[in-house]
Amino acid sequence: MSVPTSARARLGFGLIGPRRSRHTVSVEQLASMALPVGDDGMVIGVDAEGRPAVLGINRPTPYDVTLIGGLWTAQVLALRAAATGARIVVETGRAHAWTGLAQAAGGGQPCISLHDVGRVPPQGASAGSPVVVVRDCGMRPPRGRVVSGPWQSVVTLLPYLSPAAPALMKKASLVGIQRVSPDEAAQIERIAHLPTTATQALSTLADGVTLWCAERDRQFVMTQATDAETGLLGGARRMD
Repeated sequence: MSVPTSARARLGFGLIGPRRSRHTVSVEQLASMALPVGDDGMVIGVDAEGRPAVLGINRPTPYDVTLIGGLWTAQVLALRAAATGARIVVETGRAHAWTGLAQAAGGGQPCISLHDVGRVPPQGASAGSPVVVVRDCGMRPPRGRVVSGPWQSVVTLLPYLSPAAPALMKKASLVGIQRVSPDEAAQIERIAHLPTTATQALSTLADGVTLWCAERDRQFVMTQATDAETGLLGGARRMD
């Protein structure tokens, strides 16, 4: 049996489908197809309604974060910032508390480096290689040699409300507050201009809950660890 040339050319490719006009738009119509895109960053937990709370930590402008809270939360933030492609530089006087994290992060790639207090070298941050410096330097962190700048954010961890806290909180673009004593909550209320309801909640917050305060926003966020984070860091805890 002979097969027409035009049919042989189609063997193995199925039947010819219906003819339709191409889907095209004019240049003037392109703007109407724009998709709304929100802020990007790392998910730091969920809000009271269960919606993801996202923090854009890699920024082209200086960005300082002060966290009055526990090591666990700071380490979860460090892991998640590393997952966004940032290099994590930890300035700490307790390297033993960070060694396991630094060794496990990055899948064998060195993405978290540890440095003694006051010994952090210049990092050369850029849009292609953003840096997050985590300062775990105790109650009275000394002035850092490496400060925030374009594509280099600084997160300062304070275990409690120390004498250094007011200045750090006023300087910070974002302040995180975990469970504190009622006396500390009263002081924080004056510094951060918190509403009374938020102040009263600070002394009863569950482990893993943080009140994040920006210039105009106040939001309680529950940080929920992934299975991998729990295996590495254990369960959420306020005290270390």
